[in-house]
Order: sequence, then C-alpha cells, then structure tokens
Amino acid sequence: MLKAMVIRNLKLYFRDKAAVFFSLLGVLIIILLYVLFLGKMIAQTAEGFSDAVARFFTDSWVMAGVIASATMTTCLGGFGIMVEDKAKNISKDFESSPIPRSKLVLAYIISSVVIGLIMSVFTFLLGELYIVMLGGEFLSLHGLLKALGIIVLSVGASSAIVFLLVTFIKSMNAFSNLSILIGTLIGFLTGVYVPIGNLPVFIQNVIKIFPISHGAAALRQVMVQEAISLEHIPADIKAFMGIEFEVGGNIMPFWLYLAILFGTLVVFYFLSVLVVSKCKVRS
Repeated sequence: MLKAMVIRNLKLYFRDKAAVFFSLLGVLIIILLYVLFLGKMIAQTAEGFSDAVARFFTDSWVMAGVIASATMTTCLGGFGIMVEDKAKNISKDFESSPIPRSKLVLAYIISSVVIGLIMSVFTFLLGELYIVMLGGEFLSLHGLLKALGIIVLSVGASSAIVFLLVTFIKSMNAFSNLSILIGTLIGFLTGVYVPIGNLPVFIQNVIKIFPISHGAAALRQVMVQEAISLEHIPADIKAFMGIEFEVGGNIMPFWLYLAILFGTLVVFYFLSVLVVSKCKVRS
C-alpha cells in the first residue's frame, strides 16, 4: 500500500506540468539573471586567470548554487500534493481507510524526496551541459560521485525543512504564497544573486545559519575544483564567493558542511514528527 501511495503521488506531480515548471521557476530565474546580468559581475573575481578558466570558474560557481536551490524548491513542489489532499479533504478519506496514518505521511515524504532527487539531478546534468557548451569540462568520476552525494544530503535536508513548514499549511493559497517566498529568497540564501562577501555581516551570518547554503558551499568546492584548484584560489576570494565559510575566524572543514546537512535532516524530521503527532492527538 505504501508503494501504491508513492506511485500515486509521483504520477500526480509529473502529470501536472505547471507544478513541475513552478518547482523549477526559481532556478530558471537564477540562470536567466546570471546569463543577462550576474555573469560579468562575478567574472571580475577571476580576473587573474585566462578568459576560458575564468568562465569555467564562474559557470561552475553559479551552477553549484542553482543545484542547491533546486533541492529545496523541487522538494517543496513535491509536498504540494499533500497540501492539495488536505485542501480537498482527500486526506480524510485516506485516514478513514485501513491505511495507517503513519504510512500516508511516509508516502508523502518519500514522494517529495524522490521528486527532489529526480529534479535536482536533472538540474545538475543541465548545469554540466551548460558548462561544457561554454568551454568547460565535465566533472571527473570522483567529483561526480561527491557532487551526487552532496545532492542526496541536500535533498534530505531540504525535504525535512519543507515538511516542517508544510505541516502548518492547510490551503493551496497559503502553499502558493510559501512557494513564491521560498523561490524568491532561495537565490539570496544560497549566495547566488549576490556573492556573500557583498552583503552586510548580519545577512552573511543568516546565510551561514541556513542549512542549504552549506550544500551550496560544498558543491562549489567540488565543481569549482575542476576549473581552478582550490589551493590556487586566494582565501579572501573563497570567503567572498561563499566557496568556503569562515566561522569564528576559522575555515570550516569540508566534512562539517555534510554533517550540518545530515544534522538538519535528523532534527527537522524529528520536529515534524512531533508536530504531526500533536495534530493527530487534537484531531
């Protein structure tokens, strides 16, 4: 029954072309802004390198942020099915059936994670094609495996955050507003619209607290490494571009970005279970 519910949710999502489009709308906006405006501004940070290397560097940098952003917006789109079922009282029909409520909730979570993985990997492949078309290179096998691992962790963390938010939403109108808000803010929170070094210290600290920004930083380290060895990039540029985060005067090690993503997954799903359990008791 769990498998059937997951398949049902996936079919509903991919059948709705508008839902798929709006899940990627924030990502598409970021790419459009980069092509039209942001590319030249960001390229100035790599002026010391040849034009080809500078282009490879900036394309890799922005695509890493785009992929990290996609992990959240696509997971959110996946949970739209759960909100729609609530709004149409379909969830009450399910709850009156022999299906355990825990399996219903788990089906929504699994569906969102699968959707997030499919769409994020799709975005990653498009990003790689874009980089190669403009003179860059595909990631090495080692880099590819690391990037996919980061995407999996980012999708897990994103789905956990989004699930907690969506548990409080009862109508499609509220869900649409949440989608617009997240789609608008995600580019800033992952440091794509504006490099983190251009922002006030308070905003920089907010970005460093936001878990998915750590997924973006980890992806940048992996993808930028293909263009320019991290050892050859000045420390101030890495901090300015959000390739590495500095906290308390120390540069965060790579493993800590991954630990934060995993910790977010555990903590937010735990909080979500508490919220869902209380809602069940009240109902």
